[in-house]
Amino acid sequence: MKNDKRIGFEIKTLSNRIRQYINEVMEKDPDITGIQGWIIGYISRHQNSQDVFQRDIEKEFNVRRSTVSGILNTMEKKGLIIRQTVDFDARLKKITLTSKAVTCNQMILDKLQEVESQLKKGLSDEEIKQFFTTLEKINKNIG
Repeated sequence: MKNDKRIGFEIKTLSNRIRQYINEVMEKDPDITGIQGWIIGYISRHQNSQDVFQRDIEKEFNVRRSTVSGILNTMEKKGLIIRQTVDFDARLKKITLTSKAVTCNQMILDKLQEVESQLKKGLSDEEIKQFFTTLEKINKNIG
């Protein structure tokens, strides 16, 4: 029996459905856009071990300087981040989260945990392990 399903198409379709589901779950806080949430998460994960600058966000998300600058301006106006000059280079501004952003980040993490639980619903530990093994092999196949 021939299998007409295509791995790439199925992964893309599933990715779109997961993104839509996450957007529905996250929609309850209209003050934070998706990219702002990702940036808050990135800063949260890194600010204790290193200073985070705009160029780090540009590189991490593969986004142009002008786009990141606009997003950060909006986030600053919303009271989510503070940009501070650093002693060693007046051109650089360190980005730190406000308490409002820290609270938003925790809400986002809680929501993402709900999404993860929903995705794993009805799957055994062995099925989940096999799924990740298969994904790893597919990733290696394409580079």
